[in-house]
Amino acid sequence: MTTFEELYRRLVKASVENHLNDELDQLQPDEFDPHHLDCLLNPSKYGPVIRLGDCECTDKDDTNCAGQCLFDALYRDEKGNMVVNKELCVGCSECVRNCHAKKLTESRDILPALSAIQNADTPVYAMVAPAFINQFSRDVTPGKLRSAFKKIGFAGMIEVALFADILTLKEALEFDHKIVNEQDFQLTSCCCPMWISMIRKVYSQLIPHMPGAVSPMVACGRSIKTLYPDALTIFIGPCVAKKAEAKEADVADSTDFVLTFQEIRDVFEFAGIDLASMPEDERDHSSRAGRIYAGTGGVSEAVQTTLARLNPDRKIALRSAHADGVKACKEMLSEALEGKLTANFIEGMGCIGGCVGGPKALIPREEGRKNVFEYGNTATYPTPIDNPYVIELLHRLGFDTVEELLEKSDIFTRQF
Repeated sequence: MTTFEELYRRLVKASVENHLNDELDQLQPDEFDPHHLDCLLNPSKYGPVIRLGDCECTDKDDTNCAGQCLFDALYRDEKGNMVVNKELCVGCSECVRNCHAKKLTESRDILPALSAIQNADTPVYAMVAPAFINQFSRDVTPGKLRSAFKKIGFAGMIEVALFADILTLKEALEFDHKIVNEQDFQLTSCCCPMWISMIRKVYSQLIPHMPGAVSPMVACGRSIKTLYPDALTIFIGPCVAKKAEAKEADVADSTDFVLTFQEIRDVFEFAGIDLASMPEDERDHSSRAGRIYAGTGGVSEAVQTTLARLNPDRKIALRSAHADGVKACKEMLSEALEGKLTANFIEGMGCIGGCVGGPKALIPREEGRKNVFEYGNTATYPTPIDNPYVIELLHRLGFDTVEELLEKSDIFTRQF
């Protein structure tokens, strides 16, 4: 019997070579699990985590998977199998890591995404997460990666860090307007979907401290679709939780597909693309602030430096606290509820190390964090205030002043 991974690689290879239908016709009913095939062809029917087969553990072993789920998205059915509630699952992947029998895995969206790229009569844009730098190799520059995306059919590659710039500016403005005494504090709300889900579903008493900001992924997708209404948008990063975020009703208008670094690496492999030998297509648009979002503490540092540029004489300084990993985030949010934190800007990352520690990162998180901050240090501009591309883009989107980010920003705002 063909395993799920073997079936996945076989079908992705066929899809890259543009003969998926022929490959499907050649599949014999007794050589694969029909459930596996359905998961690969129709991932939208499932949550960000899928079960591959019958469980091999008992109720006593639930601490391995269900016991790791902060969001109560796992339960046993009448046959004793673990079921993933796709409405509750946020894609944290803790259950996948803790499933000893390896019966749980992350959803794969690559087949419908490839079909969209190959068949779309409108432009398709790759929206690449700030964690991307050197994920594929130190020899693969942003310019080479952009050329590779174009070679497989994308109209272009956009660094989501540019939209992290805009969200940094929005959060700095929010802080400057609303944190007016020593007791006030702000929860950063624009980055990690696991962090946001924890606050919305478990620590809802803290929602009033969250400014209404979308994530950089959502900001990027909405901006592209505002400027190019017929465009398709595909986000690519190390995070499985982004697959769940992209389906949330209030932001589902932004992103058509979410792929992981591992999924897109497989595409490049099957397409025979040597990333390091691709020509340069360099375009430097983001500031240091947006580039460092992918490492824990990066959002806090970005907002702090931007706030200093906005209001250098501010009497109440930004004092940050940050945590990474679900356990540390829970502890910090509990302390915030109990009034034990002295910080007034609180940042959480669901993965240890930040986005660079995501479950589908290709390199160790320590190396990823180092790369992200090194890339930040090469930026031409230190903050979004200094970045002319931010101001130009905001003008194109209909914002005449940066203050309008707080007044009329439907593109960059969500309701919690």
